[in-house]
Amino acid sequence: MHIVHTIADLRQQLSGYKRPAFVPTMGNLHDGHIALVKQAKPLGDVTVSSIFVNRLQFAPHEDFDSYPRTLDADAARLEAAGCDLVFAPREKDLYPEPQTFKVHPATDLSDILEGHFRPGFFIGVSTVVMKLFSCVFAGMPSGVAAFGKKDYQQVMVVRRLVQQFALPIDILAGETQRAADGLALSSRNGYLSEAERLEAVQLSLALKGLGEAARATSTPDLPALEAQAMQALARRGWKPDYLTVRRRADLMPPQGPLAAQPLVVLGAAKLGNTRLIDNLEI
Repeated sequence: MHIVHTIADLRQQLSGYKRPAFVPTMGNLHDGHIALVKQAKPLGDVTVSSIFVNRLQFAPHEDFDSYPRTLDADAARLEAAGCDLVFAPREKDLYPEPQTFKVHPATDLSDILEGHFRPGFFIGVSTVVMKLFSCVFAGMPSGVAAFGKKDYQQVMVVRRLVQQFALPIDILAGETQRAADGLALSSRNGYLSEAERLEAVQLSLALKGLGEAARATSTPDLPALEAQAMQALARRGWKPDYLTVRRRADLMPPQGPLAAQPLVVLGAAKLGNTRLIDNLEI
């Protein structure tokens, strides 16, 4: 496995290949990232993963500076998973000058849920994804890029980006990987104290309970059920941003009877100093 830091070296290593399988990450890898690498690998002729903590998607008060950087350990895990090439640019390599050209996704998707509570987040995500795609797939007839469903809204933004820019890239959405107790794997789980880690599973349980309540009748009072779910988490010491039932197609609130609609229950809440997100398709 090769590790490269510059765009020029990345493209030199990719010369001769026709269909990269790409897994972009911010490092501090867990089993969810490794599962994506293993799922993507058979779909391309070279497997690439990037490790880059993207400043553009962090607000000033968020954890950019403290986000764990664990390149050596990440590289070892990627090599064991069969990754061929790691692109680990420094900030000056990917952003040699201020990134004044940015990708602004449609507000109907990017300004709700995560975008509402983290303004500008999906502009930062879309911009770095477009730049990474241009680094990895330049001159390629096709490719595949893998993203985890834990970041459900992010996957939808990336799918729409690829569609609207007519990029020859297939998007693979990998299922959320979970710990034995049901907690969605996340790099930020490492911030949790021992007691918080035991409590953290309550987010996934709350989503499951909200989904079951929503499906209990054909026309439930969703705002009331969502408020009850948030209040129950708050009583346990959480600070929930949202727990909500949405249509999978566009993340809008469902209208009419729910029985025939593919839905997803999404949640974001802060436990101590750690903000966790999760979702469950129903």
